[in-house]
Amino acid sequence: MSNDTPLTVKQFQQHIRDRYYDSDHERGTPGTFMWFVEEVGELATALHSDDRNNLEEEFADVIAWLCTLANINEVDLEQALRRKYLTGEGPAGHK
Repeated sequence: MSNDTPLTVKQFQQHIRDRYYDSDHERGTPGTFMWFVEEVGELATALHSDDRNNLEEEFADVIAWLCTLANINEVDLEQALRRKYLTGEGPAGHK
């Protein structure tokens, strides 16, 4: 897939599963969640910086680790997003 080809959430989640599932599954949810939280912390730091490239990398890392958590917990993120945000009027109030 080239860099300019449209990418769905489902395709990206599958890419992460294909590349990392065995080690992610072995690490388990608690260990993987800690990696996810670390990446969220790095994103928080990047949001206060002028380094645009690092900001984009940290957003990508957060999404990748979120996909990892979803994979090892058997959650289809695209389906979950559709159910919660694209049916009817979506969730009321805060998201």
